[in-house]
Amino acid sequence: MAINTAPTTLFSELKHKTERQQARVAVIGLGYVGLPLALLYSEQGFPVTGFDIDARKVSTIAAGGSYIFRIPATEIQSARSRGFEATADYSRLTEMDVVIICVPTPLNEYHEPDLSYITDTAKSIAPYLRAGHLVILESTTYPGTTEGVLVPILESGNRHGLKASRNSKENDQAEDNVFYVAFSPEREDPGNQTVARRDIPKVVGGLDAQASELAAALYGAIFNRVVRVSSPAAAEMTKLLENIYRCVNIALVNELKLLSLRMGLDIWEVIAAASTKPFGFHPFYPGPGLGGHCIPVDPFYLSWKAKEWDFRTRFIELAGEINSNMPYHVLESVSKALNQHKKALNGAKILILGVAYKKDIDDLRESPALTIIELLQKEGAEVSYNDPYFPVVGKGRKYDLQMKCVPLDNLGQYDCVLIVTDHSDYDYARIVRESQLVVDTRNATQGIQSPKIVPC
Repeated sequence: MAINTAPTTLFSELKHKTERQQARVAVIGLGYVGLPLALLYSEQGFPVTGFDIDARKVSTIAAGGSYIFRIPATEIQSARSRGFEATADYSRLTEMDVVIICVPTPLNEYHEPDLSYITDTAKSIAPYLRAGHLVILESTTYPGTTEGVLVPILESGNRHGLKASRNSKENDQAEDNVFYVAFSPEREDPGNQTVARRDIPKVVGGLDAQASELAAALYGAIFNRVVRVSSPAAAEMTKLLENIYRCVNIALVNELKLLSLRMGLDIWEVIAAASTKPFGFHPFYPGPGLGGHCIPVDPFYLSWKAKEWDFRTRFIELAGEINSNMPYHVLESVSKALNQHKKALNGAKILILGVAYKKDIDDLRESPALTIIELLQKEGAEVSYNDPYFPVVGKGRKYDLQMKCVPLDNLGQYDCVLIVTDHSDYDYARIVRESQLVVDTRNATQGIQSPKIVPC
């Protein structure tokens, strides 16, 4: 239900422009979250400008190209024909009505939240804020970040003494002296071909009722359902709950996999059988470790924040410990498998199949494959890799491998082929047939009968 907005002209103006797809939308951070979001708004007819400090991304978009595999260049070109552009010039934010922040929120080396991307972006936005702007944070973070970190920077750094709208009579805020703030967690699922992006409900929590209504109207233009919660903190917690739920359940099946291997049971068969229950069970699957920006990172945001309340999140910490140890289990499994073939890990030639954190995507963030490669190299193994999505693997925040993809020929030269990411492009029957030894962390060789296969 709409609230009474008669006295608030700037609010009414932005609501009116949003409902008519005329609000000028800025998306800051044109990565795996920001670029798809910008394209959705462009497709709906909104005037959209993307902002990114990465000159390569800006120039690629200007040339009508794409740097994300699942987004074809033709989609960029169509958006460009509708006026979509990218820039690194933050002064152009004065032209915008809405600013959506989609920047990374990684962990530092001590597993503590690194909010530097958010704070740096906020400092870049603040000088160009004007009354009536709607600022939305989408970056996953701990409850309280929007109100306790983002808003103070925006309020102290703008040039006009603007304050975030809070619907508070005590503040006696003039309408021409406020901007609006909300949090809406991203819910991207790279590689998901079954759920259309528009069909993923969008959670929004505004700093006040006006901010919530503006954010709901904005997202309601491109998503089929918007779910409002009472505050930015509630929306921040919603995102963490979603990912912690997955993290804990993945840790559970990873632990059960380790037990099943000792007991001589096939955990994949067990999961398939349990999945036939029509209620009370949702399948999760084991693997060589967690990857992606969300699941390996987000739970630690909450466990870190919980310390302020003298509270220990034991489930989160235990799940993190189990999942973080899975690459070491893979290392042990490869070593044992080689030993059964009377070969040592030191000096062994090992081919890694798949380095993306998930099948059929071009995303290396937090991929367990990177950890596994480093662990194998430390033990003296000669490691190569193949991945159709990565011709090279260079240097990242936590790795420096400088490796090139090798072709899938002469598989017999390798002492072990290790399946880490089960891309659909691979011919697993051929891989097993031509290899000396295959260690499978993903059940990719299911249905193939061969003594060469070692489940992991």
